[in-house]
Amino acid sequence: MAAAGCAVVGVIVWQFFGNAAHGYVNTDSMFWWWISQWLDPAAETEHGWLILGLSIWLFGRNLKRDEGGSRVMDDAPVWPALVAMAAGLALHAIGFAVQQTRVSIVGFLIFMWGALRLAGGKRWGGAAVFPLGFMAFAIPLNAFDSIGFWLRMWVIDASAGLAHTAGIGVLQSGTQLVAPDGRYNYDVAAACSGVRSLTALAALSLLAGYLNFHSWTRRGVMLLLCFPLVYLGNVARISSIVFAAQWGGQAWGEHAHTVMGYGVFVIVLGGVLGAAAAMQRGWPEEGDASPRRPESQEKSPSVRTKGEQTQDGSESRPYVIAGAIVALAIGEMFFLHHLATLPPRGAAGVWLTADEKNPADLPAFLGIEWTGRPVPVAPIEREILPADTGFSRKIYFSHRDPSQQVFLSIVLSGRDRTSIHRPELCLVGQGWTITGRSDHRFEFPARSDAGFPATLLQVRREVPSPRGPVVVPQLTAYWFVSSEAVVATHWQRFLHDAWGRLAHARADRWAYVLMQTDATDGEAAALARMQAVLREALPAFQRPLAGG
Repeated sequence: MAAAGCAVVGVIVWQFFGNAAHGYVNTDSMFWWWISQWLDPAAETEHGWLILGLSIWLFGRNLKRDEGGSRVMDDAPVWPALVAMAAGLALHAIGFAVQQTRVSIVGFLIFMWGALRLAGGKRWGGAAVFPLGFMAFAIPLNAFDSIGFWLRMWVIDASAGLAHTAGIGVLQSGTQLVAPDGRYNYDVAAACSGVRSLTALAALSLLAGYLNFHSWTRRGVMLLLCFPLVYLGNVARISSIVFAAQWGGQAWGEHAHTVMGYGVFVIVLGGVLGAAAAMQRGWPEEGDASPRRPESQEKSPSVRTKGEQTQDGSESRPYVIAGAIVALAIGEMFFLHHLATLPPRGAAGVWLTADEKNPADLPAFLGIEWTGRPVPVAPIEREILPADTGFSRKIYFSHRDPSQQVFLSIVLSGRDRTSIHRPELCLVGQGWTITGRSDHRFEFPARSDAGFPATLLQVRREVPSPRGPVVVPQLTAYWFVSSEAVVATHWQRFLHDAWGRLAHARADRWAYVLMQTDATDGEAAALARMQAVLREALPAFQRPLAGG
């Protein structure tokens, strides 16, 4: 009953105060936020249902394998349960404060281990360690999208190299593989890099190691094997597409793409299972591999039945712990409610309109060379971003050559951190292909001490024309501005923002600034256009001290 009470109050905390970021999934429940990722194909976490089922099965399996041990309460110390549940609540408070629901999920898993440890002692606690840890593979980790860019380029380079070795003169243009005679043209998407399937395959590889071995060294080897195998599997997939297209044209290549989608799983899981069989023959585990019962269960004097009162009063300890956890959870709910209803604190690093809701309007004219035309915010942006997100954007045309254009956009976050996301995801969603990435430092007009860093992306997109598709290259620059810093990457902004929310209970209104211009005449010319626009526009929207 004590453990059940802890579990119930834990579920209440994570159900009603589990999610502080309402930008994309408007719910207070951590459970619905998590499950919604499993239902959303775009989240690439549909394997979460499989992970959940396997985790439940593993817990039952582990308990069954230890059923020869005591089925009654043991005298093992209960303080690990108290520490785990308190740590889970503390981690959730941190995740809530920084609006990172993934952190709260980890806190919930730790809390549930504590509740199971309290319910069934060492036996249940030991049986639950791996299944609950395995659930981490069901947490969406969009950090892999950044890794995926480089993995995709390595897969493309290797596939093109294999084709050239076989005498196929396929042309590589960024993430495209094109036949010299134009018979086929494939753009290697992020999914073909292997990063989309990496989490599921890593989970299955670790599971195979867990079921075949008892040594964590061998299990770790099995997990690590999946990474080169994922790379090899996707090289095989892209290479087979090129070879099939070379023999039978675009249609054959598309069939190979479909078939080899399953082939990647066959290569990876086949390789992992083959390695497990080889390790069992060539590197067998010593001694009895069956799990030992805890010593406390092997010695009858340490075993007592439920309800049996011991002289030291240990029977009452679970209820004392449950009372402490319930009190702590209730106090945390009051704290999280207070945190969620605090008025917004923090300043912005850009100039604001009079109502302080949006960035200041960008100038209509920049000197005598550039004229700006407003660009409306797309309805889909208004729909998916929090209502208090601010916008200001224009496209600037050169008076000397109207074909020279520079797009300038500012997105200003509100209270919710989800107002701003990684630009790479937005660009890919708009149909752009990222072919390169580099760092750059822009100058602040008349302020040599206030230059600031930015990220440059080389992007391209095919557009239709009377003579067929034409590849249009463009250069994109972006950076993030707060009242205290200008940073060039999403992760730098994330760390600054998380520290401000956690250490100072302050949510700065970060501005995401993006510029984009045609790069047909080269990157140097495109950068010169951007700097020319910034020379006039920057003082009108960005505070100079922010970049200093």
